[in-house]
Amino acid sequence: MSAVLHYLPLLGVAVVIIGFALRYNPVPVVVLAGIISGLAAGKSIGDILALLGTSFVSERALLLFVLTLPAIGVLERAGLREHARNWIASLRGMTFPRLLIAYLGLRQILSMLGLTSVASQAQTVRPLLAPMAEAAAEKRGTPLDINERNDVRAFSAATDNIGLFFGEDVFIALGAVLLIQGFYAQHGIELQPLHIALWALPTAIAAFIIHALRTLLFARRLDKSGQAGGSIPGGSQRTAADAANDASH
Repeated sequence: MSAVLHYLPLLGVAVVIIGFALRYNPVPVVVLAGIISGLAAGKSIGDILALLGTSFVSERALLLFVLTLPAIGVLERAGLREHARNWIASLRGMTFPRLLIAYLGLRQILSMLGLTSVASQAQTVRPLLAPMAEAAAEKRGTPLDINERNDVRAFSAATDNIGLFFGEDVFIALGAVLLIQGFYAQHGIELQPLHIALWALPTAIAAFIIHALRTLLFARRLDKSGQAGGSIPGGSQRTAADAANDASH
């Protein structure tokens, strides 16, 4: 009997599974599961509410992050991507390489200052950077086919990743820098976080230069593909179905 009572708090897990399977709202499902698990564990209602309140306050930053995705979805539904495309298309001097190189530099600088969450795949690349890059690439005079469009989106996402990855190690308070310091300390090598960050700076500069050159080469291939009427190397040739698909977008 005592063994059965010991497993009663797991009823909350069953509530979560059933609630998600029935496609109920996740927030009340999780709260109800927490209350049931608390009651099964012998907690009073007051203790459960206090625990929920403490968890909410301590994890409010995570809550704001979770709320970002629905907010971006609402903005996209209101035409955020279309407005971003139209704005870039109206700027004559904004080309594909200029856009991505400028974003790469901004992403690295912000990451070096510890602002790693200011931009990312969900809140920046998908709703803003990718459609802006597509509009800039189409200034070659011909629309992108489906393969080129996917390549442009992937390259935009890669630009964000590179800017973040090689920029964040320059920030001395980042967990990666402290991890490097701890690894060397285990092997008898004492390093200060500032020294690790300074040695990461040449790597960040090299990453910026290399990816900027890759961006120029990628833009050149896009331009040549547009002049030839096909897709960039590695993709299929442009077909009437692709043209119809572009026209529908």
